[in-house]
Amino acid sequence: MASSSNFHRRIRSFVRREGRLTAGQARALETLWPRFGLDADGAKLDFARIFGRTAPVILEIGFGNGESLAVIAENHPQNNYIGIEVHRPGVGSLLLRLEEREIGNVRVMCHDASEVVSSQIPDESLDTVYLFFPDPWPKKKHHKRRLIQASFVQLLRKKLKVGGRFHMATDWKDYAEHMMAVMTGADGFTNVAGEGNYSAKPEYRPETKFERRGLNKGHGVWDLVFLRES
Repeated sequence: MASSSNFHRRIRSFVRREGRLTAGQARALETLWPRFGLDADGAKLDFARIFGRTAPVILEIGFGNGESLAVIAENHPQNNYIGIEVHRPGVGSLLLRLEEREIGNVRVMCHDASEVVSSQIPDESLDTVYLFFPDPWPKKKHHKRRLIQASFVQLLRKKLKVGGRFHMATDWKDYAEHMMAVMTGADGFTNVAGEGNYSAKPEYRPETKFERRGLNKGHGVWDLVFLRES
């Protein structure tokens, strides 16, 4: 049987639709990476060394342009944050936000999240994982590309501490239902809102421009929060 890490190397949950870097994003990638960036070199991450302190570690997978991650990190300086995004313009945008707002509790990686989680995140090291508005891959033939699959969820279970949380959000009803089905059937997790129930949007998750645009078009938004109980 193929391992979960091999599965995610074969089936990508993203396509590189990378637009042109702005001058600011290019400068940020060149000059700010040594300060905020972490290389995807396969080595296990030592969070205490990276941040110079011991604090709760929260991972965001696919942070887009970094808008929500910057706000959350700025509002919660007591936590350490790792953000993973495969698209370089988004990484550059987040680096600019971190510099402009003098946010020091975020580190950034630019790579396939499933590979980073598998090879570089130590087991039972994460307090929370965020997955906000991932690519829904709406066509049925592409559902296998959705990041939320049983194998990936069990990989995250290994990386979360017992008592850690996995918080997902999507504005695609079909993907919300898919997430709920996968997570409800996942060993070791329990729904903090009760079986089959979606969570109210937690106060810490800011409403982004992308989300507001969807709401203005009549889209719903669904939050799911699951606890690693074993």
